[in-house]
Amino acid sequence: MEFESKILSKSISEMLYNSDKTLGTAESCTGGRIAEAIIAVPGASNYFKGGIVSYTNEVKENLLAVSHEVLEKQTAVCEEVAKEMVIGAINALHVDYAISATGIAGPAGGTLENPVGTIWIGYGSKDDVRTLKLTDDFGRDINLAIATNTALKSMFAFLKEHEEDLKKD
Repeated sequence: MEFESKILSKSISEMLYNSDKTLGTAESCTGGRIAEAIIAVPGASNYFKGGIVSYTNEVKENLLAVSHEVLEKQTAVCEEVAKEMVIGAINALHVDYAISATGIAGPAGGTLENPVGTIWIGYGSKDDVRTLKLTDDFGRDINLAIATNTALKSMFAFLKEHEEDLKKD
């Protein structure tokens, strides 16, 4: 695992470890890499409940309650699916926060609308889901590393913004 992922995971750990808040993941193209980075930090079991690798639309629909219509009309590689994956993970895993990733890491599978390297990251809470889109293609391994680090960085920034919510009463 990359050094940057370890630093970001440690930063997330420092935010969540002594709170009563929990985190989960819903990953498609990253295949569990985000969850792997999170659990690399000792003590992650205090706040990380688990992750769902939803590599197929069937799993996205059945486990994460992603809309069949959205998958049909917009494909799995869209902002709405990234958002629905976050909410689906929050509900399925009974967590406060979740991170999602859906996209085309490559080397094949791209389309004109969604070329290789298009990856949507979702993150947040039930009341505040945010997304961002990656569009550059640096090859599969680098695309996945960038998606993982971007997801962790985004979640850490979100937690920093909501630091007051993390304090125990």
